[in-house]
Amino acid sequence: MKKSQTRRTFIKTGALATLAIPVLGSSVISCKSEIKQETTDTSSKKLKILILGGTSFLGPHQVAYALSRGHSVSTFTRGKTLPSVHTELFDQVEQLIGDRQDNLTALENRKWDVVIDNSGRKVEWTRATANLLKDNVGIYMYTSSTGVYYPYLTSDIKEDKKLVLEMPKGLSKNEQYEQEYGVMKANSELEAIKVFGKERTIVIRPTYMIGPADKTDRFIHWPIRLAKGGEILVPGKKEDPVQYADVRDIAEWFIRLAENKQYGTYNGVGPKSTQTMQQFIKEAAKTFDVESEFIMVDDYDFLIKNKVYYSVPWIMGGKKNYGSSRVSNSKSIAAGLTFRPLKKTVKDTYDWWISDAISEERRQKFEANPDTLFLKEKEILENWKATKS
Repeated sequence: MKKSQTRRTFIKTGALATLAIPVLGSSVISCKSEIKQETTDTSSKKLKILILGGTSFLGPHQVAYALSRGHSVSTFTRGKTLPSVHTELFDQVEQLIGDRQDNLTALENRKWDVVIDNSGRKVEWTRATANLLKDNVGIYMYTSSTGVYYPYLTSDIKEDKKLVLEMPKGLSKNEQYEQEYGVMKANSELEAIKVFGKERTIVIRPTYMIGPADKTDRFIHWPIRLAKGGEILVPGKKEDPVQYADVRDIAEWFIRLAENKQYGTYNGVGPKSTQTMQQFIKEAAKTFDVESEFIMVDDYDFLIKNKVYYSVPWIMGGKKNYGSSRVSNSKSIAAGLTFRPLKKTVKDTYDWWISDAISEERRQKFEANPDTLFLKEKEILENWKATKS
């Protein structure tokens, strides 16, 4: 049997492309607009928050929620990635320009209450920024990933699971990429804790985040496909679980954890209760008032033959991926993680996708990509029906 792609292989290109963004020459862009305060603001202190990153997927939602609660926000980026949501709020954000690889000048001799590290893609980057900021920042929040648990050999994976910190030998190419990502994130967490101490560090390990502003297009298949209706291919076995999190639920939780100084390590995982792929698709389909027929394709060998290895939130199971959608969120729920209804996530993602925030070129590029399930679905369904005749 051909080995299936591992959990993050398909986002590798996007991650590497992000690293290639060049640097602008300016070091600071200051803006002064006012914002409307959130009426349910329960924070007792207005925080000065620095976000390393802040303009891509998770960041704009963190910015919006932080501003709505009266906090002030600075971002530190290379200055090329523009947000596709909450764009009107960024004139209220101090935008610092630099490069985590070799130019942290804009962060020197500055004080913040909280730093949120969204762009930690190298252990050295975390070490350098943590050391630079340790005497001028109260809390270090590191955005990690459930990828630290690879290989996912068990179920109910909790935050105290022993992590792999060195690369094993004898891995396939896909396994090597997966393991490298996990090892990097795990060691970056340790660097943050080493510098700031457990009493000043918060580590969040999100699973697949979905929602408006996702640049990977790894989830958009479902909103646009469910909106069309008709015969819909649903991959996976009946018992296959799925896990995901609305990016806004994670973003807002970050800010509340900082407000409450809830130090520790948490899995940023939804939904609240166990959910299978079939349950997910039936609930998500309620978003749209169209007629749909779900064709459950549960034969892994058939899916592999037709090159269907994933369709987020569904990830093909296997020995090393068994627990990838079986991560515990009990500690996080106790610490205040909340969950939007799935229908709202799907609807808001769809509305964002068809809005002016996305270029027609990008939409057409996705829908015409011969490697996507969106384009291959009809042929695969014909092949599937042929096996049943």
